[in-house]
Amino acid sequence: MTEPLILADTDLRALAEARLLLERPSLAARLSSFIGSPLEKGMARLPASWRGKVGALAHDALLKAMETAARTLQPAPREASPRLHKLLGSVSGAGGGAFGLAGLTVEVPLSTVLIMRAILDIARGEGEDVSASQTRLAALEVFALGGNASADDATESGYYAVRAALASTVSEAARHFAQRGLSSEGAPALARLITLVAARYKVQLTQKAAGMLVPGIGAAAGATINLMFMNHFQDVSRGHFTVRRLERQYGADAVHSAWQALQAQDARARGRARAFHTDTTR
Repeated sequence: MTEPLILADTDLRALAEARLLLERPSLAARLSSFIGSPLEKGMARLPASWRGKVGALAHDALLKAMETAARTLQPAPREASPRLHKLLGSVSGAGGGAFGLAGLTVEVPLSTVLIMRAILDIARGEGEDVSASQTRLAALEVFALGGNASADDATESGYYAVRAALASTVSEAARHFAQRGLSSEGAPALARLITLVAARYKVQLTQKAAGMLVPGIGAAAGATINLMFMNHFQDVSRGHFTVRRLERQYGADAVHSAWQALQAQDARARGRARAFHTDTTR
């Protein structure tokens, strides 16, 4: 059996940075920190009818993003342009915030396309072919990733757990995508993947809607919330596509082993810090 390759120091540092991006606090936690306790009041103000259709809104927005975002990017390799997408996302959020909940039915599909475009822009900067089905499916995964790992969890990370949960559906969708694209024959496999991703994305959309309903939030906070969304997904995509770049270079097993080694190293450091704190407080 061939031994996995050992990552070079520069690539190990890149993996450590990717891990930090992928395991930082969840978007919902950061929204709550920004808005504070009024977010709970916003959640209570969400109409039951809207709660029921947010899943369908997330699903349709993701499908639209899959169809349109890649066509707006040139496939030739170039560095990502994160500031442009942050600006566009903020403008979109300001419009949605100005019209409250009603505006979200228009704003969510638009902002989702912008987020998908930003994700693919970062993927291109990491050497991915944005016209390839695997890249577009990997971009879709980003909507289900990020902020899932516990700071004290030294076993398996949320990032790899989510990727593993999506793996078989991604592979099936990729086969159909490569053969038939987004035609009706290929739609069932892709629809199953989008349904899985949308189940996680709708939680974030619900938090976003609740923020828009907090009294006095309006357009300014709508722009800020959308900027937070864009920052979140750009960070997660940088981490995700860094991991994929390293996997292409070293193999998936080598990168996963290096990730677990970093995880164990962090756990030991936390253990020493707790022991030191205990000793100093006695």
